[in-house]
Amino acid sequence: MTYTPEPGSYAVDSRDGRVGRVMSVDSGYVQLRPPSGGAEWNCPQQTVHPAPPGEVLRARVTEMNRERRLLP
Repeated sequence: MTYTPEPGSYAVDSRDGRVGRVMSVDSGYVQLRPPSGGAEWNCPQQTVHPAPPGEVLRARVTEMNRERRLLP
């Protein structure tokens, strides 16, 4: 059974271990955005699995720190 992540959740691209926030799921591909910002990437849905709680926490802290740096 293939995992279908919800947009806004965090997932791991098992091809290289990168963690990203799920931006969309479409036509068998998942679009992930790195927590530190940068370019989004697409990966086949079958290569994605849920991020473990520790990785989710790390990603959220990274995003919060990035957002704080971007404030005027």
